Amino acid sequence: MNLTTPLVLNANRHPHKMCVTCEGRSYSYQQFNEEANKLANGLIALGLKHDEKVGLFMKNSDHFAIALYAIWKAGGVVVPINFYLVTPEVAYILEQSECKMLFCDANLEEITAKANKGHNGLEQIIVQNEAKLQGNLSWNQAFSANCAEPDVVVLNTDNAEILYTSGTTGRPKGALFDHQRIMNVNMNFLVMKKMSSDDVFLHLAPLFHSAQLNGFLTTAIYLGASNVIHRDFNPVKTLEEIEKHKISVFFGVPTMYNAMVHVQENHYDLSSVRVCGYGAAPMAPALVERAIALFGTDQFYNLCGLTEAGPGGIFLTPEAHKTKLGAGGKAMYLTNVRIVTDNMEDAKTGEIGEFVMKGETIMKEYYRKPEETQRTFSDGWLLTGDMAVIDDDGFITVVDRKKDMIISGGENVYSVEVEQVLNSHPEILEAATIGIPDEKWGEIVVGIIVSKDDRTLNEEDIKSFCSERLAAYKIPKKFLYTKVLPRNASGKILKYQLREEMK
Repeated sequence: MNLTTPLVLNANRHPHKMCVTCEGRSYSYQQFNEEANKLANGLIALGLKHDEKVGLFMKNSDHFAIALYAIWKAGGVVVPINFYLVTPEVAYILEQSECKMLFCDANLEEITAKANKGHNGLEQIIVQNEAKLQGNLSWNQAFSANCAEPDVVVLNTDNAEILYTSGTTGRPKGALFDHQRIMNVNMNFLVMKKMSSDDVFLHLAPLFHSAQLNGFLTTAIYLGASNVIHRDFNPVKTLEEIEKHKISVFFGVPTMYNAMVHVQENHYDLSSVRVCGYGAAPMAPALVERAIALFGTDQFYNLCGLTEAGPGGIFLTPEAHKTKLGAGGKAMYLTNVRIVTDNMEDAKTGEIGEFVMKGETIMKEYYRKPEETQRTFSDGWLLTGDMAVIDDDGFITVVDRKKDMIISGGENVYSVEVEQVLNSHPEILEAATIGIPDEKWGEIVVGIIVSKDDRTLNEEDIKSFCSERLAAYKIPKKFLYTKVLPRNASGKILKYQLREEMK
């Protein structure tokens, strides 16, 4: 059994039930399965072979979902790419993942072409909807007329996804998953949130994120539930669509909930909402309480997971919200978690240690990075790099991150990557980046700069310099200046001191 099997079964079980709707385009389960088959057969005709990688450089859409299942039906491996990334970042992922084909949105076609010049590995670029550059295919041109199931054997042990995350070096790492691991994620989420085929899912967060992709979209199709996909987030449209489609399940990052609770003249009927998931960034308890009041349900789940785990990790149940609001929670199903010392011994209650996990959803490896993979595992335990504490009741709370990761608006920003760009600026002697709390974004990126001649630099010039090398969400929103950065005896910057000074 592979990830496409539930789709085929549901197409036979309830062919006329709505599977996906997006921007006026709707597909029953039978129609969605046939579209995926036609595209899969088209990809095979274009030369896609078993285990070859196909990028999805697209915003949320029905086309993203169809391409996802088509690639799997053809025996390929999906590589979702963050659509906020700029040319050098995309080029690196294409090369590192060994992508042979790529789907992209029309407005991303030029970035794709520039990235491919440095990669020269893409055999085919397919553009939604119309291609403008010579040699690329438009969406409809990639389809075969054959809507039968592809003549391809796909096993549950075959590779299915490479999800990119960043490490302490600043270079992205691709977490590799097979079909079984992702189906285990599906089982985790449907049991954890008591989901059913009667639910209607709303997909707001980007589908290149593991939570939205594996925890919600593929889980919903596994169940045979209905899906409403939004290309972009708009708080008013979201509330309107909840009322229109009787949405019962959705996941959002804190900035989305914050925008929705601030909608003026909120008169929408949200009584259909049954389950709300939040995560990807810290969400203030006060905002959780306001969101509960808005939706009129206390069925809120805090998800504190890791891309390398599919996602998997810990979660806070609705019942636990009443007494443990602010905590990460307890282990997800099919997952073991521990807080350990440097010697991999269990930390004492109240003692800060590293959060580690082991389970059936954990990645196989970092693709083509054996040394990084070896460093990330210890006796089968995934080392998350997150520092956490466990209380007397077994609830875990993450207190800091070894990797100094910043989460802004639900997007992961890795400080080393930003610092590498800032340090390449001709007027900057050295720089550090930290995250500070922000009501709107959860955290914002702050650049702390030591300039070469001890003067304040033009911030717009710095941002312009960064925009050519970094995605917009990674660029610092605030800059501070100092004469020297605090360091320890080994020369490492003491970022906890910088964060303390910002309080």
